[in-house]
Amino acid sequence: MTEQVVLTSTTAPAAVDDVPPSAKLVLTVLAHEGSLTQSQLAEETLLPTRTVRYAMNKLEDHDLVDSQISFTDARQHVYSLNTDRFADATQELQP
Repeated sequence: MTEQVVLTSTTAPAAVDDVPPSAKLVLTVLAHEGSLTQSQLAEETLLPTRTVRYAMNKLEDHDLVDSQISFTDARQHVYSLNTDRFADATQELQP
């Protein structure tokens, strides 16, 4: 399992400020749950799939998430946090 990222105003990249609330919710769920498909994100967030798809597009535009084709179903993508972006934000805080 991947290391859990704690999202706060100091650990999240500045790009998080530029995404809509639905994208912030999706980002928070990914931080807590790890890698998920779009349908799993819709289930976890209780958002319509169309809203999740819009949020994922915004997050990908800001390079906040990574996506890979699912090994179990090539029609789906598995989304996860771009940990490099969040690691960079965390390192900026350290002296």
